[in-house]
Amino acid sequence: MAEQPVRKALPGYRWEAVELLAYKAEGAAPFKDVSRQRLFASAELGCELRYFEVAAGGHSTLERHEHVHAVMILRGRGRCLVDAQVSVIGPHDLVHIPAWCWHQFRADAGEPLGFLCMVNAERDRPQLPTEDDLAALERDPQVADFLRS
Repeated sequence: MAEQPVRKALPGYRWEAVELLAYKAEGAAPFKDVSRQRLFASAELGCELRYFEVAAGGHSTLERHEHVHAVMILRGRGRCLVDAQVSVIGPHDLVHIPAWCWHQFRADAGEPLGFLCMVNAERDRPQLPTEDDLAALERDPQVADFLRS
């Protein structure tokens, strides 16, 4: 059976026939209040388009990996860490995450942070920071403040 060509948007940043999934298995990696939806997958293009939502005050996992991805903020405000740079982000900002760069997204306290994420369908598993990696990141006071918030 062919997939429907249009998936209608639903209230609350949901889409028809798209399952609301856990971000990751509990205990697999540190994160707080994140959900995901796989909106589109194409073997022909070799990619997936996913929607992540970080609840107010929540955060994604601090991780890095070989695959590159792009993130488009759809709703909310927050901050992100990419490599050693902390940036304020909001609607329609585009975040490029190069290979092997530490990255994390944090939602501001007052509202959820929702974003689209385009990645390779076949991708490597994320790496979590070691104590040495964290110590190196925290040498930058701005990054240390971000990671402690």
